[in-house]
Amino acid sequence: MSTEQIGPPSRGQNEALDDALVPRLRVIEEQPLDQRATAYAQVHDQLKSRLEGSDSTGTNA
Repeated sequence: MSTEQIGPPSRGQNEALDDALVPRLRVIEEQPLDQRATAYAQVHDQLKSRLEGSDSTGTNA
């Protein structure tokens, strides 16, 4: 059985994602400069993937 969500995240899920993102960004900021770029790239890729996934379930205008 899959727990994968179909469609965009709900408001509660978005708030949970926001709540998780802020502490993660704080941890990244505390890392040495040479490690931050890699960590920010990973966050970027994950956010991009989530946003593109939301687009694929919407209607085409």
